[in-house]
Amino acid sequence: DDRALMDWLTDYIFPAEVEFVDSEFVRIGTEVSCWEMIRGGTTTFVDMYYYPDTIAEVVERCGMRALVSATVIDQRSPDAEGATDSIAKGGGFIDRWQNRHPRITPIFGPHANYTLDAEQLRKTREAAQKHGVAISIHVSESPFESQYSQDNYGKTSIEMLDDIGFFDGPTIAAHVVWPTDEEISILAERKVGVIHNPTSNMKIASGISPVAKMLDAGVRMGLGTDGAASNNDLDMWEEMRLASFLQKVEQMNPEVLSAETVLRMATSGGATAIGLGDSVGSLEPGKRADLIQVAFDDVHFVPTYDVISHLVYVADEQDVASVTVDGRLLMRDGEFLTIDTERVRREATALAARIQASLAERNR
Repeated sequence: DDRALMDWLTDYIFPAEVEFVDSEFVRIGTEVSCWEMIRGGTTTFVDMYYYPDTIAEVVERCGMRALVSATVIDQRSPDAEGATDSIAKGGGFIDRWQNRHPRITPIFGPHANYTLDAEQLRKTREAAQKHGVAISIHVSESPFESQYSQDNYGKTSIEMLDDIGFFDGPTIAAHVVWPTDEEISILAERKVGVIHNPTSNMKIASGISPVAKMLDAGVRMGLGTDGAASNNDLDMWEEMRLASFLQKVEQMNPEVLSAETVLRMATSGGATAIGLGDSVGSLEPGKRADLIQVAFDDVHFVPTYDVISHLVYVADEQDVASVTVDGRLLMRDGEFLTIDTERVRREATALAARIQASLAERNR
C-alpha cells in the first residue's frame, strides 16, 4: 500500500512475483477474485497475468466470462524468460484456448512500452494478427511513462504505439490517464477500447483520466477495477461512483459524467470497448444471457425516485442478489452455485500465511 506506481512495481510487485508466483498461487488468487466479482455482480472481466491456462481453467469452472491475456514482458517472470519466450508461450496458450470455450477469449497482454521496446511491441502485434486475437496493454498510466516515452522515442506513448502500427488490430488500453488531445483523436480513430480504473489511479496517484473529454471525442470507454493489489477490492459499484465524482470535481461541473453515462460505461460501453458489444452488455434478443439482479428492498434504497441514480450512487456489492452468465446461474439469492466459498477461504488463508512467513524469514 501507499507507494507510487514505479516504486510499487519495481521494488515490491516484480520481485515478489518471481519469488512467490506459481500456477497454484494463480489458481487460488483467481478463484478468490472470481468469488468477489460474482458477489458484486461482475459477469465479464479482462485479465493480464501469468499462467493464463490456469486462469482460463478457473473461469471455465466458475462460469464467468473473460478475456484472458498471456502476459508479454521483457524480464524474467514466473512463467517466461523474456519477451521472445513470452510471445511464444502466449501463442501456445492462444492455440490451446481459441474457440475452445464460448465464455473464454484468449488474447495477448504486452505489459507496457517501458517493459517492452518498440520492436518487441511490434512483434507482439504481429503475433496477435497471426492468431486473429486482440491485445490488452497498459497505456499512458503515469507521468513516468509519458516522460519515458519522450526520452526514448521522442513521442508520447500513444503516438509512439500508433507510429509502429500497434493499433492495427483490436486493442484494449488500460488506464489512459495522460493523453494529449492529439492522442485522444488517435484513440477514437483507431477504435481503441479504453478502460478507466479510477480507484487504482487515485491510490497510486497516477492522476485523473480525462474521461469526459474522451467520451465526447468518440473514444470507446469502459470501467474496470485494476487488480486487487493496486485497488484492494474488485467492487465495480465503487468504480462507477468514483468515476462520476472524479470528473465532476476535476472539472468543477456537477453535470459531467451523469449516472446514466457511468452505468453505460459499466455495461454496454465496456462490452464494446473489449470487443464483445455484439454479444453482451445489454439485454436484447440475440445476445448472451448475462444479467444480474439487484435487490432494492434494503432501507438504504428508501425512498427510490430514480432507479439509475440509485444503482450508481447508492447500490453496492452487498445488494446483488443473483448473477447469471450465458444463461447459467452463478449466484442465487446470495448463495454461490459454482464456487465453494469455504474451500476458497481456507486455501487463500493458507497461501497468505505461507507468504507472510516467508517474508518474515527473509527480513530477519
